Amino acid sequence: MKIKPKLTDEEKRLLRIRNKLNRKRPWFRRQEWFRYKRLGDHWRRPRGKHSKMREHKGYRPPVVDSGYRGPKKVRGMHPSGFREVLVHNVKELEKLNPEKEAARIARTVGVRKRMAIEKRAEELGIRVLNPINRGD
Repeated sequence: MKIKPKLTDEEKRLLRIRNKLNRKRPWFRRQEWFRYKRLGDHWRRPRGKHSKMREHKGYRPPVVDSGYRGPKKVRGMHPSGFREVLVHNVKELEKLNPEKEAARIARTVGVRKRMAIEKRAEELGIRVLNPINRGD
């Protein structure tokens, strides 16, 4: 069974609102991403003097703006409701608050240490957001 965070009613409400906003939020692409393959489609702010995208012309793709942000109280939260904390070793787990924070094991951690972290997290009642995929 997955561990659930202790959230106030207000935080639960705001997480639901953020989830709705995320579904409506457009996919922001870089200016002229379709024109040159080398650009990729990752977001970059349009800066050209004559840029129609910078001027927010209606026939151009949407531009990242503060109006698209979610509620401040739940900003940066994992969709589960936990605050994510990056963990590199077992000792860093001890500092976590299991009611509010969840561990995300760093990608540089090897399998042996990862298993030790997961075992200790289970003992402490801490949720691990990226556990090893077991085939059983």
